[in-house]
Amino acid sequence: MTDEDGRVAGLLLAAGGGRRLGGRPKALLPHRGRLLVEHAAEALRAGGCASVHVVLGARAEEVRARVALPGWVLVDNPDWEQGMGASPRAGPDSPAGTDARAALVLLVGQPGIGPEAVARVRRAYRSPHSLVSAAYDGARGHPVLFGAARWAGTAATATGDRGARACLREHAAGVEPVECGDIAQPYDIDTEADPARLE
Repeated sequence: MTDEDGRVAGLLLAAGGGRRLGGRPKALLPHRGRLLVEHAAEALRAGGCASVHVVLGARAEEVRARVALPGWVLVDNPDWEQGMGASPRAGPDSPAGTDARAALVLLVGQPGIGPEAVARVRRAYRSPHSLVSAAYDGARGHPVLFGAARWAGTAATATGDRGARACLREHAAGVEPVECGDIAQPYDIDTEADPARLE
């Protein structure tokens, strides 16, 4: 189930240092026999994204050494300590530097979101101006799809740990919600107690 014409690229934000997790990067947490970064990147691939771009930051060399990354595009974010807002701007290997028509953004710390939700949001792509968000009982969440025409503006306004929220608020009337509460759980692995939810 792949987007054969290259319309939608997956963008996995996995650069954070896990400050609220006692300094353990989420990318390196174990889950179902592999690391969270592998689990999330595979969700993007299995959900039909033609390419998967993984933004690394904290302990990037360790992530590269420990995980199997076949066919993934690794993007280094030297400014990862500024928060996830810097990740969409992280260099020419991000989807913005390709001919992708849209980028579908997933966070590494949400293992309850799998390929089914990725595929559902991806299929909502209509044009380079598409702005689509998964919804959970009506509340906006990830993954989020940004058409190519919106990418530059989104990256420019993404700051700190708020990521692209400013863009989504500014264009709230144009965001197409895609309900995913029946197929995914949007919980975050975000505090020192949360890794207990991993398997």
